Amino acid sequence: MAKMNVKNGTPTGNLHLCRTCTWGQFTTGFRESDVLVICTNTNSNVVVPFSVYECTEFNDKFKPDWEQMEKLAIQILPTPFSKKTAGFSTHKVPQPAQQTSVDEDEDEEDAVACVNE
Repeated sequence: MAKMNVKNGTPTGNLHLCRTCTWGQFTTGFRESDVLVICTNTNSNVVVPFSVYECTEFNDKFKPDWEQMEKLAIQILPTPFSKKTAGFSTHKVPQPAQQTSVDEDEDEEDAVACVNE
């Protein structure tokens, strides 16, 4: 026989939603059928005789509350932001290299030779 998929049908499995709820109180025996579930969210606590699939007052007990999240949070301080790119500066305007004449180079060499003697 082929499997049939039915939309919005009866859910399969027996996982109890109250197991992960902060309002659920479980007492389990040795057998699979020995389970006593009490909902403590109601005015007078109510025994739930069936597996709960959906609940309007469900509160996940494994989800941290606001105070616990604040304790776990990492404080990130703002870092200073600079518009300059690191390693580059534009303080000087580039100038073309000055060319010296051949006569000036010879005069400098003669002056250096005289000082060294």
